[in-house]
Amino acid sequence: MREFDFVIVGAGSAGCVLADRLSENGKYTVCLLEAGGSDLNFWIWMPIGYGKAFYNRGINWMYQTEADPGLNNRKGYWPRGKVLGGSSSINAMVYIRGQHADFDDWKALGNPGWGWSDVLPYFKRSEHNDRGTCDYRGSGGPLHVSSIGGNAHPLCDTFLQAGKEAGFRLNDDFNGADQEGVGCYQISAKSGLRMSTARAYLSSAKRRPNVTVETYAHTLKVLLDGKRATGVVYRRHNVDHTIAARREVILSAGAVNSPQILMLSGIGRAEELKGKGLEVAIDRPGVGQNLQDHLGLDYLYRSKVPTLNNQLYPWWGKLLQGIRYVMTRGGPLALSLNQAGGFVRSNPDRERPNMQLYFSPVSYTKAPKGQRPLMNPDPFPGFLLGFQPTRPSSRGHIALRTAHPTDTPEIHPNSLSTNHDLVEMVEGCKLMRKLADTPALRSVIDAEISPGPKVQSDEDMLEDVRNRCSTVFHPVSTCRMGPDNTVDVVDARLRVYGVRGLRVVDASIFPTVTSGNTNAPAIMVGEKGADLILEDHKAA
Repeated sequence: MREFDFVIVGAGSAGCVLADRLSENGKYTVCLLEAGGSDLNFWIWMPIGYGKAFYNRGINWMYQTEADPGLNNRKGYWPRGKVLGGSSSINAMVYIRGQHADFDDWKALGNPGWGWSDVLPYFKRSEHNDRGTCDYRGSGGPLHVSSIGGNAHPLCDTFLQAGKEAGFRLNDDFNGADQEGVGCYQISAKSGLRMSTARAYLSSAKRRPNVTVETYAHTLKVLLDGKRATGVVYRRHNVDHTIAARREVILSAGAVNSPQILMLSGIGRAEELKGKGLEVAIDRPGVGQNLQDHLGLDYLYRSKVPTLNNQLYPWWGKLLQGIRYVMTRGGPLALSLNQAGGFVRSNPDRERPNMQLYFSPVSYTKAPKGQRPLMNPDPFPGFLLGFQPTRPSSRGHIALRTAHPTDTPEIHPNSLSTNHDLVEMVEGCKLMRKLADTPALRSVIDAEISPGPKVQSDEDMLEDVRNRCSTVFHPVSTCRMGPDNTVDVVDARLRVYGVRGLRVVDASIFPTVTSGNTNAPAIMVGEKGADLILEDHKAA
């Protein structure tokens, strides 16, 4: 049986960070297991190619949720990365850390060492920002964060002017001193190519002799010797393998798969495990619970002026932009579709920004999420205004479908199950109309296509929300960090309660969802988690 000091399950946003940081001193051997394959894929590396990766089973788990009562019993589509880099290889690359208060909230919930002042150094350590270093931004780190600069579509300026006319201030750095305002997003990219954690961290780590990376390695369970994790069993090319961990097993498989692996290993709610025919090793009721996610909704407008549709719909437009990208690594193919946006208050009574905005100078009406790749925009000029409430109060859960390790888990989002969330979604709809009614946007809007002018009352808006809103792909908190082992899964050092030698280090440990896109804070968790692990083994 092969042995390593650390066995990491999942080469995603946090797992690649761990493989790099735990191995860089040369003292420890590290094995990184990834269920998917290589990230050497054109559609991964070209930023706008995530529209194709969005529906590619070769690099994407392509999960479906259970019927969601709050969404009129619709089933949601949940893409998750199944490839080196994990979801950082298929996401929209928007780089957002969250509000400073998000992390102070984490600390106040009983997690010492996780306040804003504690986590800021890890954000800075991870980052190489093209604007240079300052009190809030880092330089010299492995993860390049880029401004979209002159590549932004001209309609972004129209959106920013509309934001000012709606009463919001301009903000040129959502990750700086304050998140509030409207502006253009920065993205995790370098020289026109995606900056996944596989590129940022793993490219150097896998060249070290003390690092082993196994692809197409589907982890089946964690091995336990009493109350200690000793290794894992994984399946590769239909052959089961056992690998031992001398020091720790670290789950970094994400908010869906980390709790699934724990439950398959006999760690979870006892009655549920018994109901699936599994032997209970550790009764840990919080595993898979407390699922949080962001729900978003787009308003689609036909434009009086050209949008990216005019450049990317015709075959010759695709060809020209393709040539431009190959020759210069520039143009719209080098960007995310979410070029501008912001963080605002949906009404003045909110204590801090509670709504994230998205502006996309492109539209896709014939590519519903989860049904076909986002590769062909509409044949008319159109754009999207979108929003997502940043701190929803609804809670769902992940459950085992069966005890078979390769069966997909059940995802129960339990969306819009609180009055707080219903109110905020309606406020978000009204905010879209407020922005669209500003002089700046009125001057370029030909018509509102979706939901359309018939939707006016609060009741109509809420029904439209239930019929159309969907995940923004930010699931977290299913192995929640907290001080109470009866409801939480890991402590503030990310150790699984009741099991020695086992940690979870990924977005599933978030006590609450952060205000914005979750990839940057997941990378931060990998950075801080690596330091916690090294500290705990320093004297050993």
